[in-house]
Amino acid sequence: MRLFNIGSEKLDEVNQRAFKLEREIQGVTEQNLEMIFGYQFVKSEYSLNNFRLDSLAYDEASNSFVIIEYKRDKNFSVIDQGYAYLSLMLNNKADFILEYNECMNKNLRKNDVDWSQSKVLFIAPSYTLYQRESINFKDLPIELWEIKQFENSTVMYTQINPTKSTESIQTISSDTNIQSVAKEVKTYTEEEHLERKPPEIVELYETIKNEILSLGDIKVKANKQYIAFVGKRNIVDFVIQNKKIKMYINMKFSELDDYKNIVKDITNIGSWGNGDCEVNFSCLDDIDYLISLVKQSYKQNG
Repeated sequence: MRLFNIGSEKLDEVNQRAFKLEREIQGVTEQNLEMIFGYQFVKSEYSLNNFRLDSLAYDEASNSFVIIEYKRDKNFSVIDQGYAYLSLMLNNKADFILEYNECMNKNLRKNDVDWSQSKVLFIAPSYTLYQRESINFKDLPIELWEIKQFENSTVMYTQINPTKSTESIQTISSDTNIQSVAKEVKTYTEEEHLERKPPEIVELYETIKNEILSLGDIKVKANKQYIAFVGKRNIVDFVIQNKKIKMYINMKFSELDDYKNIVKDITNIGSWGNGDCEVNFSCLDDIDYLISLVKQSYKQNG
């Protein structure tokens, strides 16, 4: 990717600048973890059972731990290392809970964590073709992110998205770490949330989805309970039901301009999604108004 500054009459190319040390990548990421990924930073260089995890983070949106590893070179196995770390976590849940509570001064309990949504992130300047191809499975709890820095003090994070695949990693590997982790950790897809739903509900979702994605740089991410539309943070979350769709707008109820009074205040109720605002709909007769509500959250979180 080439980057340019806009001058008065011409473009000036901004050159990429290499990271000298992994610690540089780690430092800038840990200091800005919430802004970049929306995660809580828990601990740097967490050591347990002869393993050292570069960064331990917590995702409050899914109530799950995230392990982050930084690499400057390309000589590492994404699958082997990722599953070894996940196996370590699942076999030592109490240690991870204790570390979180001590670092965050909180009282998280083991049952508060959704261990099925645990995952590992690798962050590196680049990846080999083999590493990119190794994540092409439908049930892989591992993400690859590229980080680039430029001479104008700009840093860019880009996720390496797997190609569409219906193959499960369990069918091609007999590795004990993979098999044990797969029993507890599960990845979720948009398609799974739409399975066996009535065609009219699926069409309803696809229509509003396309309208939301047209607002800007928004990613669709599925987790156990809902489908999220994410910018810097979750913008809206959808729970797909047989007769209606629940939309959770990630804003405080008091801040949302809803002159038609169709939004339910769930501030003191709670929900699967994010934010204090719930809207239920089973048709799109007033899609423009629904999108106007989403736009308000996009302005805050996009």
